[in-house]
Amino acid sequence: MVGKTKPTIGRNFDLSPGVLRFSTARLRLKRGQKTPLKTVTKQTEKPLALQRTGQKFKLGHSQKHSTKKAIAPGTVLIILAGRHKGKRVVFLKNLPSGLLLVTGPHKLNGCPLRRIAPAFVIKTSLKIDVAGVKVPDHINDDYFKRKSLIEYKVTEERKKDTKSIDTSILASIKKNKDHKLLMGYLATLFSLGKNQYPHNLIF
Repeated sequence: MVGKTKPTIGRNFDLSPGVLRFSTARLRLKRGQKTPLKTVTKQTEKPLALQRTGQKFKLGHSQKHSTKKAIAPGTVLIILAGRHKGKRVVFLKNLPSGLLLVTGPHKLNGCPLRRIAPAFVIKTSLKIDVAGVKVPDHINDDYFKRKSLIEYKVTEERKKDTKSIDTSILASIKKNKDHKLLMGYLATLFSLGKNQYPHNLIF
């Protein structure tokens, strides 16, 4: 009587129906039919960016935002993100970095003189005459930069500048025949009600 042969299992067997243990490329590599590519990595010396080395280094790069030329000074904008999201503000001018200089005014909605990226605002069709509003030359990108990581406190200079510019803005608003409605519009937060969709609204 001829003895029964034991069934042999190859190296590449089915782990589950349709799924093999090794891929075709892996099997060729195991059989020696395909030589693995040898990659030589170049060793580059990098200076340690540690505080104890005393070396100064910069993280990232200075980002420049694209300027929205269609926004004219005096245009009312709606802020979409950040601490003042939902508030309506008055646009004053474009800064060299591409950010927008806006103000609340602070007396109406609590938004001070600040800068914001164009991507985080909605431009409305409402405009305020700001021809008589003078923005001082020292109010630029460096004006808003914080010099340390210590808890930020608003400087007296910024409070003074915000107050002087807001006084001019409020004077321009009061010249409008519907100044009460306009002041109420700037003082209220933007929100979407039931069955209201932003792409169907006209701002």
